[in-house]
Amino acid sequence: MSARITGRTRLAGIIGWPVEQSLSPIMHNAAYRAVEFDCVYLPLPVADETDLIRVVGAIRVLPFVGFNVTMPYKQVMLDLCDEVAMLAQMAGAVNTVHCVDGRLIGYNTDGRGLVDALRAELGFEPGGATVALVGSGGAAGAALVSLVLGTAAQVTIVNRTLENAEALAERIRPHARETTIEVVALDEGAEEVVRSADLVVNATPLGMHPGDDPPVPAGWMRSSQIVADMIYRPEPTPLVAAARSAGATAVDGLGMLVAQGATAMEIWCGESCGVASRHVMRRAAEEAISVRAGGECA
Repeated sequence: MSARITGRTRLAGIIGWPVEQSLSPIMHNAAYRAVEFDCVYLPLPVADETDLIRVVGAIRVLPFVGFNVTMPYKQVMLDLCDEVAMLAQMAGAVNTVHCVDGRLIGYNTDGRGLVDALRAELGFEPGGATVALVGSGGAAGAALVSLVLGTAAQVTIVNRTLENAEALAERIRPHARETTIEVVALDEGAEEVVRSADLVVNATPLGMHPGDDPPVPAGWMRSSQIVADMIYRPEPTPLVAAARSAGATAVDGLGMLVAQGATAMEIWCGESCGVASRHVMRRAAEEAISVRAGGECA
């Protein structure tokens, strides 16, 4: 946060339930100090949609530069914004909001964060690739949009509920000129889809809680394959551990978290802020994870 909070200090934050374990306040406040952005980033726990409406109403009249949105409100936030960027409309979810003169402008930076992280960490580009995308919610929508924009050859949505997967596919297909979008149920019939994919992406929350199984079995993955988990804890996530045991190259969602956070900063305070803050955000997040793993922080 700012070294000195004054009457001119702006506000930012993350809305969700729960948010006490979020790394976003640690990352953003470290970045704000580094680029001398006079702002404080706060965790904003909101227990239900009724309270969400109240909080968003208050934000309109407070000195907020913007805020992030996490589970379970990314899809609900679409209807609470005054304006929604096209990519967020396509994704069906908002995770970043810019506050401009009392108006709320919604964006989705998750998909760009995923692709940026894959490029930075693994040198992977989606162009021409086949992808198995597990999930059909807001995170999956964001990932699908960015994979389509990145000209992936084919994306197959793998989901327990085919109806939800098909709804997502139908929303994006009109924009997918160079990408074939298919759907398949998450059962034994999905094994070949996952095994043959160049990239496997987990866009579900499965793996965040103790005892969770990976969203797809280790036996479905193979060496020379890239696997990306959009969640970043525990370390390693069940999917990352399973993928590595199968010989695949796997990354968790920390790089994506940093990239989407830096993109949010670009929206709020200019492109140079976001570019300059990425390494600071990553270092702050890694230090926080190390402390928590050591039992010094609940």
